[in-house]
Amino acid sequence: MRDRKEVMKRWCGIMEWLDRLGYLTAGFSLLLLGMLIFAHAWYVFAIKAGEFGLLPSGLKLLNDLLLVIILLELFRTVIRFLQTEVLDLEPYLAVGIIACTRRVLTASAELSHLPAMSETQFYQYLMDVGLNVMVIMVLVLGVFLIRKRPPQTPAPSH
Repeated sequence: MRDRKEVMKRWCGIMEWLDRLGYLTAGFSLLLLGMLIFAHAWYVFAIKAGEFGLLPSGLKLLNDLLLVIILLELFRTVIRFLQTEVLDLEPYLAVGIIACTRRVLTASAELSHLPAMSETQFYQYLMDVGLNVMVIMVLVLGVFLIRKRPPQTPAPSH
């Protein structure tokens, strides 16, 4: 019976180590991807700004930079989890807010480049933007509520 407990304890230790390794590799991947997207976004902006105009190129750059911020926020969340072993909800709410803001900007940029717009396209745009703004408001309310909750005391360990 004792051998079985020791074997299980050893396997659980190996699994925890693999779990941390998974978080480490995912974290480094998020950081590397963010850096590559950042460099590529600026490269494309420098090349395309003269050809397509500053506004469309700037909106594309802004869209890409917001994606980099999302990746960096996820990277920071992985670091916090590895340091504290506590998964915090607020960074995910922030990522949701940034993602919805990014979608609103993308939809606006797409709309500005249409030569003509049908009534159906306009209402779809309004619905898309309206839904994203509502989601942003709900997520901001979630961040507000999380910050206003009383501090939690750590659970006693057994």
